[in-house]
Amino acid sequence: MKILKNNIVDGKHQKPILTDVFYKETKLPKKVVVFCHGYKGFKDWGAWNLMAEAFANKGFFFIKFNFSHNGGTVEQPIDFPDLEAFGNNNYTKELDDLESVLNWISTNSDFKNEADTQDVSLIGHSRGGGIVLLKANEDNRIKNVITLASVCDFAKRTATTGNLEQWKNEGVKYVINGRTKQQMPHFYQFYEDFIQNKERLNIKKAIEKLQIPQLIIHGDKDTSVLIDEAESLKKWNSKAVYQIIKNANHVFNVSHPWKEETLSEEMDEVVASCIDFLK
Repeated sequence: MKILKNNIVDGKHQKPILTDVFYKETKLPKKVVVFCHGYKGFKDWGAWNLMAEAFANKGFFFIKFNFSHNGGTVEQPIDFPDLEAFGNNNYTKELDDLESVLNWISTNSDFKNEADTQDVSLIGHSRGGGIVLLKANEDNRIKNVITLASVCDFAKRTATTGNLEQWKNEGVKYVINGRTKQQMPHFYQFYEDFIQNKERLNIKKAIEKLQIPQLIIHGDKDTSVLIDEAESLKKWNSKAVYQIIKNANHVFNVSHPWKEETLSEEMDEVVASCIDFLK
């Protein structure tokens, strides 16, 4: 298997986007799958490498990447050495980053015999699920969209959290990272960007317009993004395939760091369902 880690893609926002590519060299174009991590996530989190290998073993050209402002750096792509960048992230930057990755793969001559850039599917976890649903509605290169433990609404996460007046006055609010214990900043630009782009960032509207196959996967023990959000996604697109993973939490019972050689039973089920759906 060919694994190319930490390729640098130039984004629109002055920070590099680090990408990993997994595929079996066959000189035959393969379906492309692009994976988007979630909030406080990164491409090397937990079992994402094992997931990428599983897709590549089944004949896909698999790409995962760090959003440019996720808080990682080229030197340290894991965790959050660059909290300034994290605080300056927002949804439209993530949509732009995803577009930059799609453009990169579409124009990269190194992969022209290996990647079928006319057949691209997106997978997003948690907040990344919202991003891939919006992008799938905007970009006709996308042929399928899959969400794992996805959010269904950015508005309620942006406009109604905490004291807006205080956030505006202080310019920043902080969220603690339970694992690294860092105080993660959110600068007020996050709210301003959301308000300016409210229509574009409406997940419900995007799903109602979707013309491509959609798979919704959610764990029934998810306490971070409740399963009602998956039910809303399904309600907005009755044609979507909806699968509940029994006894699975928000990350389908893997964690970071993941020392096992194999995926959790629940994550294994997720990957198998995605592959079946895309085949």
